[in-house]
Amino acid sequence: MSFGGQTPTIVVLKEGTDQSQGRGQILSNINACLGVQGVIKSTLGPYGSDVLLVDGNGRPTVTNDDNSSADYTSRATVMKLLDIVHPAARILTDIARSQDAEVGDGTTSVVVLACEILKEVREHVENGVSSRIVITGLRRASNMAVNKIKEIAVSTSEGNQRETLRKLAATAMSSKLIHRNSDFFTKMVVDAVLSLDQDDLNEKLIGIKKVSGGALQESLFVNGVAFKKTFSYAGFEQQPKSFDNPKIVCLNVELELKSEKDNAEVRVEQVSEYQAIVDAEWQIIYNKLEALHKTGAKVVLSKLPIGDLATQYFADRDIFCAGRVASDDMERVCQATGASVQSTCSDIHPTHLGTCERFDERQIGGERFNFFEGCPQAKTCTLVLRGGAEQFIAEVERSLHDAIMVVKRAIKNQTIVAGGGACEMEISAYLHRFADKNIPHKQQSIIKSFAKALEIIPRQLCDNAGFDATDLLNRLRVEHRKGNTWAGIDFVHESVTNNLDAFVWEPALVKVNAIQAATEAACLILSVDETITNQESEQPQAPRRGLPPGAAQRALRGRGRGMPRR
Repeated sequence: MSFGGQTPTIVVLKEGTDQSQGRGQILSNINACLGVQGVIKSTLGPYGSDVLLVDGNGRPTVTNDDNSSADYTSRATVMKLLDIVHPAARILTDIARSQDAEVGDGTTSVVVLACEILKEVREHVENGVSSRIVITGLRRASNMAVNKIKEIAVSTSEGNQRETLRKLAATAMSSKLIHRNSDFFTKMVVDAVLSLDQDDLNEKLIGIKKVSGGALQESLFVNGVAFKKTFSYAGFEQQPKSFDNPKIVCLNVELELKSEKDNAEVRVEQVSEYQAIVDAEWQIIYNKLEALHKTGAKVVLSKLPIGDLATQYFADRDIFCAGRVASDDMERVCQATGASVQSTCSDIHPTHLGTCERFDERQIGGERFNFFEGCPQAKTCTLVLRGGAEQFIAEVERSLHDAIMVVKRAIKNQTIVAGGGACEMEISAYLHRFADKNIPHKQQSIIKSFAKALEIIPRQLCDNAGFDATDLLNRLRVEHRKGNTWAGIDFVHESVTNNLDAFVWEPALVKVNAIQAATEAACLILSVDETITNQESEQPQAPRRGLPPGAAQRALRGRGRGMPRR
């Protein structure tokens, strides 16, 4: 229906909605991602800088690691603490998280590479090339790059596995604060991963404990379980703190005298009846303790509190107890000793008990730790980290996590490539040759843009180390044109060398996953040409009837989001 020959205006979105679309929106998204790249690219490589980040609570974090894994509590890292608000740039946080979850290393590389791909194809978008054509070209180049990596990767199935894994771990640590102590920590990391069940390699069974004070070299590898002394009651110090071949019982039972008046209402008419109730309360706890004593266990652990009565009871019978043991520590004790968690004290059989060769309580720095060593089913271990500052130890933990994940993936996927930009330069040279010979149409320039974007890795490695990037990249191009597949940056002599012979190794899976994740992120950002932002929640409401001017706005500012109106 027409009104006076004019089509009526139809309002679909609410007033105040911000709507941006078209080529300008794509370019805006690309520029936002390049802003993120500018922040983190200086952290790449063995000479990358660290970043000091301060969260909303004023807590500082010193790191050059931008994975955002949730495996460790408070794993605060660059991409997480930047608190990116631009919706397109937040995709970079997602690919850093996926790279960390899948491989555990290369999180900086994947973000830098994704941004560089967008930077190289920005010219095509500005010239009016359809984003669909650009995306098709990028995906084709990505598939070719992945196939090339699989073709040139070197198998490590033969030779000394332990030495190979140590070299891979050392490369993963080369850009971390602990690279000067890499010989010490690579042995620790490889021992930790090889102590796990080789079928599933669950890295969560590697416990990491942090104790402030001391030197890095005082860090310990425990082939078993160690956890900090738990909260204790009177009588704890009278308990023995060392056993040989003890039986261990693990509980999910509260061993504390509980007054039944908290759980039930009891009416009595005589004092003797009240005394019977009190005696029953004591009898309940004593029956539990006697049942535990009869099992022959010398170490009693529980996830729930063990009160002063039970603590003194065990001390009188030369039994060690610890209550409020963390769930992950309890799980690792069960995994190592063969015990199983019991929810009752009255039906514990010998098969439910665990054992170890040696249990003792030792002082480490200012903390006391319980050690379970020589465990018969030790499919778990513990790393006790020492260091001068809390932030430094936290960074050591993040560095070890990356190395552990690299070693884990290398055991499952026994192929490696050379690092130091060698792999990226070889793929770049291959894509340039392929595009010149086999692709005559407009996708040729897109594939060449992808190939050029790969050079950001060796270029940034040079920039961060203070080298002449232009000179070294030209020398690398010449070497790869001659057929020197593994020519990469030599950080010791500021030159070019064969990084495979120099033992600068990385799992091929790191490179494959980084290229795939970076390409998918770039394609996703290029495919978004419209952003709709609903501003309704930010609009101040009009004053309600009966309120003085400005009262509604003051009420809105004073009311927390999600709280009901009065």
